Amino acid sequence: MKQTPVLLLLCALVVASVPQIPRAQTADPTLRAEIEKIKAIDNHTHVTRVVAAGEEDHEYDALPFELLEAFPLMVRLRPDNLEYTAAWRALFGYKYSDMSEAHVKELAEIKHRVIKERGDGYPTWVLDRLGIETMLANRVAMGRGLTAPRFRWVSYIDALVFPLNNEAARRANLDYRAFYPAEEKLLKRYLSDQNLSALPSSFKDYLSKVVTGTLERQKRDGAVAVKFEIAYLRSLDLYEAREEDAARVYTRWVKGGEPPPADYKVLQDFLFRYASREAGRLGMAVHIHVFDGGGGSYVQSGSNPTLLDSAFNDPTLRKTNFVIVHGGYPFTKSTAGMLSKPNVWADFSAQDLLIYPRALSEVLRNWLEYYPEKVLFGTDASPSFGEIGWEETGWLAAETAREALALALTGMINDKEITRARAIELARMVLRENAKKLYGF
Repeated sequence: MKQTPVLLLLCALVVASVPQIPRAQTADPTLRAEIEKIKAIDNHTHVTRVVAAGEEDHEYDALPFELLEAFPLMVRLRPDNLEYTAAWRALFGYKYSDMSEAHVKELAEIKHRVIKERGDGYPTWVLDRLGIETMLANRVAMGRGLTAPRFRWVSYIDALVFPLNNEAARRANLDYRAFYPAEEKLLKRYLSDQNLSALPSSFKDYLSKVVTGTLERQKRDGAVAVKFEIAYLRSLDLYEAREEDAARVYTRWVKGGEPPPADYKVLQDFLFRYASREAGRLGMAVHIHVFDGGGGSYVQSGSNPTLLDSAFNDPTLRKTNFVIVHGGYPFTKSTAGMLSKPNVWADFSAQDLLIYPRALSEVLRNWLEYYPEKVLFGTDASPSFGEIGWEETGWLAAETAREALALALTGMINDKEITRARAIELARMVLRENAKKLYGF
């Protein structure tokens, strides 16, 4: 016992003698300039279409936050975040560094004039100013100004997984109470698109006419991927289920009544895999929202990327390419491990909007040291408050992403992990080349 202080002192001296790996405090300016020139492919957004006077667009998300009760916003999303004045300066020539009522009113007039002058070309005009070549738009349907090849459609298919009575889920969670009606409404729309007025009584007909039929229609209409927001509706523990068990649940409850939650989960689990398998067959990637928040009653424990292990490892799903949207934050190191699976990618959308460049650079460096060919750029550009629209959130996220990427690569160069030439190659992979290969652009 008396030797313990001596041993501790010796250990401290040994640790102190080990050279400390320097962390890049600033990005190499020439590398940052090279990264700025790369025209990006944005893997995840909620861009709004061009609307006529007095018209509104509510199809930028199947589950828009406007349906929820007010909940605390992260710092960078708050409407008084002065970072958005930099976006206004870059996009619309804003002259001020504050957000006074008079100055924002002046900004609004300029912005609305630009929108009117640009017309259907306005969204493309914004992309050019964000340095983005192609933007993947998560939308219920595309619309004015959102045309290929600059904009590519990612459709929503959660509604296909919840065809029965959802009252039990609504009672369980305040967010579910707001979101499930939106999914039920969307399912009715999908049924109508298939010339159906009600759910088929046969489970096989539901699979072929509704699920497969909807996916085939979305593919014909230009979808390059489909999106699950299922973590807003239940946990991501989407386990294997037998078709006969799913059929039994569907047949028993399709005409009415409230299915027991355990039975309903079996049906949902089966439908998730069936829809994912069909998406893969049709050549569409499957995007899955995996993030730690979104709503005052969001269930964080149900949004861990490791919950998707069994789905990603399913041999029948190996022809389906999955994207962990938002990178599973804050479980980003678990996500890095998940990229070992041949059919799994991850983007860092929303992270570049919600956390700052230094923190994001550490996430990116970890991923780049694991599987750099699986990392995708994304902004999560979305409408926010007042004059803060998808344009401003997209600008802030894109700037954060480029700065974070430059910081991560500068640190890797300084630590002799990569050459400068390799750093530029990695930047191009992250910002565009990986997405080109995944989607076949």
